[in-house]
Amino acid sequence: MSEHQTDAVPALELDPLDRKIMEAFPGKTVRKDLTSLMKRGVNVPTFVLEYLLGMYCSTDDEESIEQGLDRIRRILTQNYVRPDESERIKSKIRDLRTYTIIDKVTAKVDEYRDIHVATFSNLAIDPVVMPDEFVREYPK
Repeated sequence: MSEHQTDAVPALELDPLDRKIMEAFPGKTVRKDLTSLMKRGVNVPTFVLEYLLGMYCSTDDEESIEQGLDRIRRILTQNYVRPDESERIKSKIRDLRTYTIIDKVTAKVDEYRDIHVATFSNLAIDPVVMPDEFVREYPK
């Protein structure tokens, strides 16, 4: 992903229903045109983009949207784990002892040891002991 993308934010004319939805569900509305714009050249699952767009671009203010898109680009560049970079990220985690990543996590119960274990899809770490409170707090 290029940090210097120059894709302009397409202008969007909101009708009264769109405005009402944005007011009623702040941080939950996603402009699908922005999803398409961000998806170009980025191999990230759509649900990840839509979650970030909902957090940082759920507004009708063009300047705020542009700032939000820049922030999303930085977040993805720094935190999304691509499979071909997994060893570099593991090394970073080892050196820093803590590092925020975006990856698909699958949790299972190890009934023999009576614990939850997790698998990180792109980071290729398997298995990791997962605290029970994480499973309860984040059921999906």
